[in-house]
Amino acid sequence: MSKGTSGEYWTAPALPSRFKHDLLSRYIPKFGGMTGSPGGEVVYLDGYAGEGRYLNGESGSADRVLRVAAAHQDRGQVRWTCFFAERSAESFVQLETLVNEYRSRGVDARAFHGDVHGLVDEVLAAAVGRPLFLFLDPCGLALPFERLVDILARRRSTARWPPTELLLNFSMMAVRRIGGNSHSPKGNERTNERLDAVCGGTWWRRYFADGYTQDADERVAAEYSLRLGKKTGMRMVSVPVTRGPGQKAVYNLVFGTRSNHGLWVFGDAHARARDTWWEGVELEEEANDNALFTVATMRRPDPAKVQKEAVPAIAENIRKLVQRGRPFKLVDHTVQVFGDYYGQVPDTVVGKAIRQLHEAGLIARDGRASTIKNLEVRPPVRH
Repeated sequence: MSKGTSGEYWTAPALPSRFKHDLLSRYIPKFGGMTGSPGGEVVYLDGYAGEGRYLNGESGSADRVLRVAAAHQDRGQVRWTCFFAERSAESFVQLETLVNEYRSRGVDARAFHGDVHGLVDEVLAAAVGRPLFLFLDPCGLALPFERLVDILARRRSTARWPPTELLLNFSMMAVRRIGGNSHSPKGNERTNERLDAVCGGTWWRRYFADGYTQDADERVAAEYSLRLGKKTGMRMVSVPVTRGPGQKAVYNLVFGTRSNHGLWVFGDAHARARDTWWEGVELEEEANDNALFTVATMRRPDPAKVQKEAVPAIAENIRKLVQRGRPFKLVDHTVQVFGDYYGQVPDTVVGKAIRQLHEAGLIARDGRASTIKNLEVRPPVRH
């Protein structure tokens, strides 16, 4: 993540970054496996790469992705072409050193000093006929809406192949700051117009017509994702990322895909990364506070309890799909299968729901498959 920056930010990752990086680490190998295997090629762009590795030795986004690329290459699975852009001269020095480290191991990695706009053409040329994953993680406002639409839908095919996916940092802090000042005497119209460009119009302003309200930023984020999905033909998922339990989102991670498999795997990766984030919250509070019960402990949903509650709900969702009377693959109905538990529980919970339905005689299969998402569920045979 670029701050324009280096300084204290790159000393060690904060909790929001830990969640984001863990999610990326879980999903990126799956994206490569789903789209590039075996022996295929995948293109990756990190548009705001920063230094790539923290001073305490922990991996940033660039280091994590390069590690995946090196591992896939060593195993003969997927060849990655990785592009990293960074505007800050100080951060770029560290980024280039990291990239060269992996280049010496044979990874096709390229560091670019400058704005991501200047790198897009080269990336899209390299991605012709190849899967492309875009990770755009600015510390402030995202790319202009029309620029994103141009990349995702006009210059990349909207067909299912080659696939294009997006993980975008949509700054909730910027929306609250700009929106809250948009009608004040001190409001800056040029700043408002920058958010107009990011959102693809002035529509966001109506949510702040009466000043800042509690959920104005969340409503803007929801409509932004909906509009971007419609314009690009992608399924969009917007994930709030906070500094701690009960706090307002620092930013939303907007994930876009045209693949049912991508939608399923991202939800599973999010659920697992969220549990890791909660553990990080508890460890940080334990380090700073010797109280018997921390805020995290009091507010953290018990994963075992959430999963137990999810099983009958997901079973009911699947039962309703079965009532249509036709066999179907679970992955083709990801949102309907998970319902309110999408991104909240791992896909192992779906396996438990399937077994419950089979034992009750409501489906013809018991959930055994190479992967649960590819399981074909059939109505029970009636004698």
